[in-house]
Parts: sequence; structure tokens; C-alpha cells
Amino acid sequence: MSSLTQTRLQAPEASWSVGAEVAVVGSGIAGLSTALRYVQRTEHGRVVLVTKDRLSTGSTSFAQGGIAAAMDPEDGPVAHMVDTQLAGAGLSDPYTVHVMATEGPQALRWLIGLGAEFDRGDDGTLALTREGGHRADRVAHAGGDATGAEIQRALVAAVLAEERIEVIEHALALDALHDPVTGAVHGVTLHVMGEGARDGVGAVLAPAVVLATGGMGQVFAATTNPTVSTGDGLALAARAGARLRDLEFIQFHPTVLWLGPESRGRQPLISEALRGEGAYVVDGEGRRIMEGVHELGDLAPRDVVARTIARTMAEQDTDHVYLETRHFGEATWKRRFPTILASCLSHGIDPLERPIPVAPAAHYASGGAEVDIDGRTSVPGLWAVGEVARTGVHGANRLASNSLLEGLVYADRIAARLAEVPEPVPDSAVAVGAPVPLVDAASSGRIRTLMSRHAGVLRTGDGLAALSDELDAIAADPAGSADSASTAGSTSTSNSAEPGAGAAPGTDSWEATNLLTVARLVAAAARHRTESRGSHQRADHPEPRPELRIRPAVVRLEGNTPVTTDEDWTPSLPPELVAELDAITFPLADRRGRGSAVPGDEPRAEFTLPYTSPHQSHVDVVRRALAEDLTAGPRIDVTTVATTPGDQVRTAHVVARADGTVSGLPLAELTFWLVADGAVEVHRPVADGDAVKRGDVLMTVTARTRDLLTAERTALNLLTHMSGIATATRTWVDAVAGTGAAVRDSRKTRPGLRALDKYAVRCGGGVNHRYGLSDAGLVKDNHVVAAGGVGAAVRAIRERFPDLPLEVEVDRLDQIEDALAAGAEEILLDNFSVEQLAAAVELVAGRARLESSGGLTLDVAADVARTGVDYLAVGALTHSSPALDIALDLL
Repeated sequence: MSSLTQTRLQAPEASWSVGAEVAVVGSGIAGLSTALRYVQRTEHGRVVLVTKDRLSTGSTSFAQGGIAAAMDPEDGPVAHMVDTQLAGAGLSDPYTVHVMATEGPQALRWLIGLGAEFDRGDDGTLALTREGGHRADRVAHAGGDATGAEIQRALVAAVLAEERIEVIEHALALDALHDPVTGAVHGVTLHVMGEGARDGVGAVLAPAVVLATGGMGQVFAATTNPTVSTGDGLALAARAGARLRDLEFIQFHPTVLWLGPESRGRQPLISEALRGEGAYVVDGEGRRIMEGVHELGDLAPRDVVARTIARTMAEQDTDHVYLETRHFGEATWKRRFPTILASCLSHGIDPLERPIPVAPAAHYASGGAEVDIDGRTSVPGLWAVGEVARTGVHGANRLASNSLLEGLVYADRIAARLAEVPEPVPDSAVAVGAPVPLVDAASSGRIRTLMSRHAGVLRTGDGLAALSDELDAIAADPAGSADSASTAGSTSTSNSAEPGAGAAPGTDSWEATNLLTVARLVAAAARHRTESRGSHQRADHPEPRPELRIRPAVVRLEGNTPVTTDEDWTPSLPPELVAELDAITFPLADRRGRGSAVPGDEPRAEFTLPYTSPHQSHVDVVRRALAEDLTAGPRIDVTTVATTPGDQVRTAHVVARADGTVSGLPLAELTFWLVADGAVEVHRPVADGDAVKRGDVLMTVTARTRDLLTAERTALNLLTHMSGIATATRTWVDAVAGTGAAVRDSRKTRPGLRALDKYAVRCGGGVNHRYGLSDAGLVKDNHVVAAGGVGAAVRAIRERFPDLPLEVEVDRLDQIEDALAAGAEEILLDNFSVEQLAAAVELVAGRARLESSGGLTLDVAADVARTGVDYLAVGALTHSSPALDIALDLL
């Protein structure tokens, strides 16, 4: 990233510095877990952990409902994946969801082992509840409704007991520092709001900076977020040049305690867990507003409930609705929700006497700095985890209680990568980019009002355009609208200089600048997405646009200007599966001759495939095959949808119905993966190339029943076809065993399936011949006619393509010497009898490799092989082998 596109906050030079292998910015579950996991994985690695307030504060400590993980024996990771994908409205990345749900239970066990005490039932097992969007009881909680506080307590105690973690409190992270040669992030500047040797602006020098700064809820007028959640980490990442994604998806918690029309700032959260225990939303007349809206009713995903509440308020011209909980009774309230009860009572509301007034408020950012599966941002050396990161788990809308689990799981993945190859602590690092004018703290209120007005639960294009214009105006004249006096408690002073000069450096002006930066980025992303999806709802575009599902909005700062683009998105696959698919390719297809360039010889564009890796071509094959089943009518499996509940998860066995050799298991798994959007677990007791017996289980698949049945035919088509080729090949290979001859195929393959067909031959023990028209020169009878003779044809190839392997097909013994004299390395003996083959072997005497082709049958295969030929070419392997009978049995 060029320093011309990067910016930084105006700030004094650092007057002190400290070094460590890792710098973690943030002290919630994501930051604390990253620091702990890293030192647990290393013998000497050190961490400097920076927190904006005290170590015990932050969004985690305010989490009420709990942490979601498939811990119940009746539950499972796949069911958790399905619920997460459904809540994400099509934008959750399959592999990141798969990782979180699969690794989640063990991550929660680690947290319990660290000392976090969760509520338990009478039998000692975890007490699990259900929240919005979950179809199973999988939310673990502590202290009834004080889960975050207990998690924070346990993590803080563990961090304070670890001597290799140094904590710097009351420190606002300002900007990334960079290696002057490579440009990689090598540290971070921060301002410590206190007294002592490390007061003021300083620097943490580290080869890895992990942002775990939480959310940006304070950019809205009403939010559940604490006052420290001003988007500092997201703004820092943007100024460093990082790619940001899915910023338009701001989740508004549907049930926040309504404290009156003038209430601003952090509002008390009324946890979704109340609805999990049976609470329901009503309007002023007591009517249940979620009935008939969603199959889960009041436990619908948050975006659905928040949207319904917002529309009800608009239709009834009111600014709140109610949550009915009076039927709980005093015992339930005091046992499960003591914190919420105390909060309500402190505001004069007794939920045992009357419904709780509630309204939506900004709660959680599903997007953030785009990271890979291990937490790397697009800027080397800069990592992100937790709410500041866009892993892809949440998509367009976060499933309740997934945030704590996501932070826990991906903190461990970051720590694991950082511990693999420790880098030395840098001696120095530099600030890059031009300083941006600072926004006066008095503008913060205006920014929040604008964001709540135009970027709230329901948005419009005109409103977002007006929002962008007004925010840009503040950026152009950051101190112009500020009062001459600073806000109470501010450490910055107003600057009444010419427009554009900005405020003086200080904590409040830095926070205000971060708020403005984040607001402009969110507005740009929201304006760019012209559809309604998940927590991004456009009143002027009320329906989702399917084509935008794979066209995400990517935002980054170019200087001080947000730039938004949409890019094609390919959902990720497990790296182990990708590696298998990449191996299903042409092992010799990269051989190319260095011939002379002749006009007209260039490849035609329509035949040039744009694949950067083999697995992508296989993905396209499977997608095309699936599309053949889903091309007409509503483009769904109508029988399966009509007969199978949408939330049903089942296990199926892929079973051999006949003896044979298996091939194509990775393709079958890919099919299930694509149909299920990664909400699938696959176990393979056998591998490609294994001999199987009738009744053997080849693969066990757990997924939504609808997905299993929709994928069934395509998966089995590929598997039976490829296994049929492998089985036939194995029969031929067994027939010539002990002779030294190999069985190989030809280019007689199904259109579009050559790589798969030839891979299946290899699974059966055969070898491949001729992947295409450019990997070897092959002179056949028509080439001889066109060139004027065997020798002339061979010499022409040798002259143009001297480095290519050269093969000549002959159908008479007297043609062999001409081919050898011209330099043929391999001679293909077409339709030779066994006696003629023996004569040819004697004539060639090892001067070239020999292949027998044409007219071969299994009953003569051994005789042919014993003549001494090197290969038996069996074109029928790939174009007419019968399929191996394989079926899917639903358990």
C-alpha cells in the first residue's frame, strides 16, 4: 500500500516506546484471549496489551445473554452452522462459519478450564438456553444474565497472572507504525491518559499488531455499546490502508430499554434471552407483532424483529413498543435475569407489574476490517479479531450470542499463526501518510444524530446521499461547526482557524475524527448496496437482489476519501479439500515446447480458461451440474422443500452397492459443501483408489436434510461415473499385473470432464496419456497425408517445437524405421496383432517406447502385455466404462 493513500491522525511525536513480539489493542474476549493463547503457545513470546479504559471494561463485560456453542448431545455443529447461515442472509462465508461452529465447543471448554463459571443444571451439566435465530438450546450463560462480566473476570485474572503479558491501561491507540523498507506494520502509536513515565503519546513496537478494539456503536445516537466504542480500531485500519467489508450491516438490537425520546448514548440492553424464555413483543394495544412474520415468531433473527418493530412504530406513530414478561413470575426474574431486573427497577419500571418499553438501538457491526481465516488483514503485520474484524461469520446479520464465540475461536487461530514463526521485535518503525485534519469534539453529536436519522434500521438512497454530503462537509471543515468552547472534560481545544484546519490534537478530537471516519465509511457502503438484506434495509429497495450476494461492497480510504467498489466473491472452501481438488489435475499438462511464434497460432480467446487454480474449474463443473437440476420453475428441489422441514438436520451414508474401486470422493464432498453453504460435516472412512465391497460406507455426511437430498443426484453422478472408470481401469491393471506394461487412457473423455476422467484412471492404477493438443506432438495418419510422409511430419514438429515429446502412430511394421530415424520417442502401434507386436518390440529394441492401441480386449490383455510393449491404450476406460452403483441412504 502506497503511503500516498494512507493517512494518520495529527499527534505529537512518541516520547517513549516499549517492544514485544505481539501488540494487542483491546481488552474484551477477543483481545484477552489472543494474548493468553499466544503466550500459552510460546516459551518466551511477550505481549503488550493496550486498553482504552481499565482492563475490566469493554463490550464483553456488558454481554448478557451468553455464548453460543453446540454443547448439548442433542445439538451439533452442523445445526449451529445452519442457524448462523440463515441469520446471515446469504452473505456468511461458509468456511469461517464451519470453523467457528466446529471449533467452538473446544474453545468454550478452554474458557471454562481457565476459570469461567457458567450456570449449571441440577445434574451439573451446562444450563443452556435459546435465543433469537437458534433452533436449539445452545447458549451457555453465567450469573443468569451476567455472562460477559463472568467471562471478563476469568480472562482478566488469567492475564494478570501471566508475567509475559504487559498491560497498558487508559491508552487510546492512534495509528499503525510501519517498517520503512517493507511497509509492513511494525507497531502502533498510542496516547496514555494518565501520569507517569508512559504518559502522553508513545509507541509499542511489535512485528504483529492485533486489533481487538470492539465496535463502533457510539457513532449512533442510541446504542447498547459502552462509551469507549467509538470505532477507533476500524478507523486505524482504514488509515493504514486495510480493506474493509460489509460495513453496511449494522445490527440494531430489537429490545433496548426505552428511556424517553430525548435519551442518548448507551442504553440498557434487554437481552434476547428473555424471548428465549418466553417473552414476546407487543404494541401499545397488547397485540403480538411478530405473529405471522417469521416461522420462529419472537425468536426470529434480530434483523427481522428490529425491522418489524421499526415498521410498527412508523405505522402507529410511536417511538417504542413493549416486551411482555409479566407471566415469568418473580422467581424466574430473580434467578435468570437479576441484572436486567435491577436495571429496569433503577429506571422506575417493574417488569412484574407492566410490560417493558423497548425500541431498537445500534448494537453490533457485522462487518469490519477484512481478514482471512487466520485473522490477517490486507496490510502485512496488521491482524484483527472480534467485532472490529470481518471474518465472514456473520454475513448480513449476526446470530445471537455468536460474537463471543467468534472472538474466542479466531483469537486462538491468530495466536497459532503468530506462534508458528516468531519474528524479532523491531528496533524502530515510522509513521506514514499525511495527517488528517482533526474534528472538534462538538461535532460528535451532529455525527451521531445524522447516522441515526439516515443509517438506522430503515434507510433510503436519498437519506444516505444526504448523510454522505453532510459528513463530507464536516470532513472538509472539521472545526467550522464547533463551538468556541470545548465540551466538558475534553482534552482538545476548539480551532477557529480557516476551514479545513481542524481541531487541536487531543483525546476528544481523535475520537471525534474516528467517529467521522467510520460514519463516512458506513454511509458509503450502505449507499452502495441497493437492496435489502439482513440488517441493511432499504425502503427504496425492499427486496434482496440475488446477484448482489456475490458482489460485496469493499470500502477503503484513498487519502481521506472513502472509495467503494464491488468485487466478485467466491465463498471459501476448507484448505484440505482445496488441496485435494487441486491434485485432480493434469500432472504433465505444464509441458510446453518453445516454438517459433507464427501469426495465427495464438490460442483463441474463447477457448482460454481464466482459472488460477485447478480447484476452481472443479467448482465450476459442480455448479454447472447443480444448475442443470435447478434451472426451471422456482429453482429449488420442490419435492424436498415440500416434504422436509427447513430446519431438519440428518446424517446420510454414501454406500457402495457393488464391488469396485472408488474415485471422486472430493468431488462428492464439494457438491454437498456447495449446496449446504458449508453447513456440513463429512467423514470418509475410505480414500480414492481404495477397493470397496458391496455395502461399504464410502462417506458419512451430516447436513440439513434438504441440502442432502438436493445435492444427492449431482454428487452420485460424479462419484458413480468416476468410480466406474477407476473400477474398469483396475480390472485392466490386474489383467496385466507382473508384465511390466502399464494401462493408459486417451483423450476420449466426456466433454468438460477430462481432468476428472483421467484422475479416475489414476485412482484405478492406470496412467494418463495426452491431456491436450499441446503437451506432445502426435503424428497420426492424417498428419502423414498432410505433411507428405511420416519422416516429413516428424521433422516438421522437431523443427517448430524442439522440446516437446514426440509420438508417431503407425499401422504397419515398415513405417517404424522412418519414425525412429526422424526422432520419434514413442511409437503407437495401431491395431497390431500379438505376433506383430512381438515383432515390433524386437525391431525397436528399446530405441523408443511402444504402445499397443486399437482392438484390445481383456481376454488378450495379458498376451499383449507379455510381448514387451510399454503401454496398453484403452480409450474405452474414459468414454464407455459402466458406472459403479453407489447410493445415498438417509439415516
